[in-house]
Parts: sequence; C-alpha cells; structure tokens
Amino acid sequence: MVNRRRNGSRANGRAGRGGVQAQQEQQRKRPPIKALREPAIFAKQSGSALDTPHDKVNLAQARRGTPAHRPVRVYADGIFDLFHSGHARALMQAKNLFPNTQLIVGVCSDALTHKYKGYTVMTEDERYEALIHCRYVDEVVRDAPWTLTSEFLKKHRIDFVAHDDIPYTSAGSEDVYKHIKEAGMFVATQRTEGISTSDLITRIVRDYDVYVRRNLQRGYTARELNVGFIKEKKYRLQEQVDRMKETVRTVEEKSKHLVHRVEEKSHDLIYKWEEKSREFIGNFLELFGPDKAWLMIQERSGRVLQALSPYQSPSTSPSSSPTRGRSTSPVTHWPLLRFRSPPPKSASVSSSEGDEGEM
Repeated sequence: MVNRRRNGSRANGRAGRGGVQAQQEQQRKRPPIKALREPAIFAKQSGSALDTPHDKVNLAQARRGTPAHRPVRVYADGIFDLFHSGHARALMQAKNLFPNTQLIVGVCSDALTHKYKGYTVMTEDERYEALIHCRYVDEVVRDAPWTLTSEFLKKHRIDFVAHDDIPYTSAGSEDVYKHIKEAGMFVATQRTEGISTSDLITRIVRDYDVYVRRNLQRGYTARELNVGFIKEKKYRLQEQVDRMKETVRTVEEKSKHLVHRVEEKSHDLIYKWEEKSREFIGNFLELFGPDKAWLMIQERSGRVLQALSPYQSPSTSPSSSPTRGRSTSPVTHWPLLRFRSPPPKSASVSSSEGDEGEM
C-alpha cells in the first residue's frame, strides 16, 4: 500500500513536471508581444504573412483558448478620426475577447470616408500612425473596405469581427455587419458613453471664437485660420478687452485684500484704544473718586493755610541761645487783623458830655 502511494506520488510529480515543461515549450513557441514596446505592423497587400495552416475556429473553441501558434484573429474597423479614449476602450475590449487574441484593425481611407461619412479632421496617414501606436493593436490594415467581403476575410485570415451591436446604417444598407452576424463571426463590444469624434468636433464648433482667439494669440496667422480681416481685428479687440477685464479683476482682488488688512488693523487699533481708555478712566476714578477728591481737597487746603500762617518757632532763653552775643535779624510777623465791636451808644454820649464839661 505504501509502495503504491509512493509510486503514485512519483507519477504525479513526473506528470506535473511534464506539464510545466509543456507550458514552457508553448510559451517559447508563442511569438513575442511587440505591441507594448514597438509600434504595430502594417498588413501586407497580399494578406496575412502567417505560414501556419488556418483552421476554422468557432466561438466556443476561441473562448476556451487556442494553442500559442494559433491565435484567434479578431478584426475591428473604423475611421478613428481624432483618436480618443472611446476608440482605445473599444480596441481593448476586442483584444480581451479571448485568451489568445491577435487584433487586426482596419482603417478606411480618406476617399471612402469622405464619400460615405464626411470630411475628417485628420488625414488617413495621421490616422494610420495613431493606430499603430495603440498598445492593444497587433496589425493595421490600411485602406480598409467599407463593407467586408468573404475574400477580404479569407485574405487576412479573420476569425471574428468586433464592433458595437448597434446597427450601422451606411452605403445603402441598414446594417453593414448584417452578413457577418448571420455567419456567426460577429462579437459585440460596448460603446463608451460621453465621448465620440462628433462630440469633440461639436465642442470645437460651439467654442469656435475662443479657439480662434487662442490660436491667434499663439502665433497663427488669420490666413492659416481662414479668418477675414474684420474678424481678425474683432478677435484682437476682444482679446485686449479681456486682458483689461482681467487686470481690473486683479486690481479689485488686491484692493479687497488691502481693505481687509486695513480693517483688521483698524480693529486692532480700536481695541487697543478701548483698553487704554478703560485704563485711563480707572486711574482717574481711583485718583478723583468721591472719597479721594475730598481727602485731596482737605490736604490742599491745609497746605495753603500753612503757607499763609506758618507756625512760630519756640522762644529760647538768652543763656541757652548759641547766638547770644550776636545780633539777630529782626523777625517779621504777619499782622493779625482784629475786628472790635462798636462801643454802645450811651457810653459815647457820656463821654461826649464829659468832654464838654471840661471845656
């Protein structure tokens, strides 16, 4: 029993090592991914350059995974004008449809696009260059057909076609992918809401004046912008007016800041003045309050009376005086004013009669 377990574990180990070696061999056979380091390649006019036989793969087999030497070739086509994140997300979804996917992107030429859809902002060469530098793209087909044919699909060995599921009405057809859907080769992707080439162009047209003034300011000529003489002067004047408004706005902001600082300083000064005034009033009341004022008046009156009638120094005996033999300076005294009451009337009459008798 023990030997069986040991033999079974050895067999499992060998099988595990064999599986790892098989995975390593498959990784070695798998072509290196160049899309992350180098631009994608352009497809040849003769079609796919793969030498391996191209067996038909159904959707279930593709989802389970195919061998490394047999990637599932998914085709996605479009205009890709003003290449944006919506385009990139659609290509990312197409790249991640299956475990082993090789993404081929077809880009229509200017002639076909102008005929069936309208004028483009970017030229076909600029759109080709934008696509080969997308990380999800492995191969780019230039001058792709507007409607896919069986010959085109065979020439480029295309297994599935990826696009959003909304019917694409164009070139007199209700849906140019109808026959692809009926053949079971269509795989749906999701559109990115909120962004498209038409939305970007609408933004530019809506703010046309802003972008014209912006480019004039950056050095483009009116001729390059297809702007007339009068409009150019109008845009120049508007630019000067906007600069003046910006200057006035800046001055207003600075003045508001200055006024705010002055208000803060004035509040500080008022607060300090109130503190000083309270301190002054408190000191004044402390010195000249009801009790302090009466004491101060008495003290002042006493000093005045002392200055008017000073106290005399006590007299000393001649024997004890140190300046006995010396002449002293006369001492002056303030005269004392005495008021006598008038004599009675009878006394005055008698005195007058006595005087007459004597006479």
